[in-house]
Amino acid sequence: MTYPLSIAVNGIDHSLAVDGSRTLLATLRDDLGLTGAKEGCDDSECGACMVLLDGRPVNACSFLALQADGRRVTTVEGLAEAGEPNALQRALLEAGGIQCGFCTPGMLMSATALLAERPDPTEREVRLALAGNLCRCTGYGKIVEAVLSAAAEPNAQGV
Repeated sequence: MTYPLSIAVNGIDHSLAVDGSRTLLATLRDDLGLTGAKEGCDDSECGACMVLLDGRPVNACSFLALQADGRRVTTVEGLAEAGEPNALQRALLEAGGIQCGFCTPGMLMSATALLAERPDPTEREVRLALAGNLCRCTGYGKIVEAVLSAAAEPNAQGV
């Protein structure tokens, strides 16, 4: 059985019919073609599927699509500004905070939510905000450095 779903994803309104057990991640990836959020653990442990729901980070793999009805979703695809990487994306690249890249979308989304709430975070606050995102490649140091660097840029906090 399907149910109507109306969501705004990256500023674009979508009306869909989805199964009641369909996850937000499956809806974003399979129905809307937004493959930035990754399915890693499928159990809300790794953060690879992180998106923003009304500006708050959620693991899309364990969030039902219907729970997002009438709400605003931002995916990593929605972070670019006029087709160019935003300050946080640039800082992550410049700091060498990306290796395999699998965790990168989730890291970006968690960091975006942090910067929207705390424009000038401490290193500890960055580490706490990223605690739900696992990375097997970088050791986190360069990712934290990138978030702190982006925070220093004007207008880096816009979501």
